[in-house]
Amino acid sequence: MKHTKSLTLLVPVMFTFFTMGFVDLVGIATNYVKEDFTLSDTMANLLPSMVFLWFLVCSVPTGMLMNKIGRRKTVIISVLVTFLSLLVPLIEYNYSMMLISFALLGIGNTILQVSLNPLLNNVVTDQKLLTSSLTAGQVVKAVSSFCGPFIMLFAVNVLGGGDKDNWYLAFPVLGAITLVSALWLYF
Repeated sequence: MKHTKSLTLLVPVMFTFFTMGFVDLVGIATNYVKEDFTLSDTMANLLPSMVFLWFLVCSVPTGMLMNKIGRRKTVIISVLVTFLSLLVPLIEYNYSMMLISFALLGIGNTILQVSLNPLLNNVVTDQKLLTSSLTAGQVVKAVSSFCGPFIMLFAVNVLGGGDKDNWYLAFPVLGAITLVSALWLYF
């Protein structure tokens, strides 16, 4: 019985590692945004920096927040911020909105990276299994990164009718997966 309970707690946490890999789509998205808005290399490269700048800014405050409200709530907040970041391009698709989207994606991913491993530490009760569980989480994240281009192709070919200008339709797909992750963790 104890093993079953641990497994039911572990699976949604591992699934959340999948959402952590969504940040790697920034590379693919940057190429599309650069082409769509005829940006210079400098302006296009500002997009990925919007994602990674936030780790510097938010990591320590996230640790403090996590200690105050708890690990699970902090992870749920991170997933919800990630979900919001994926909605922004659907509201209006322009360069400014993409900067906002990537900034929110960076903030959500930072909060997730800071809080998910400690949450996993709460779920894995046998400390001998913690290291392999953390490694498994990183494997799940890597699988997500690997799936990113395929999700993009699905969005373009299935949702966007084969028009590469509809690449941003990958965002609702990723948003749905992210929402499932948040709800699973919540319940």
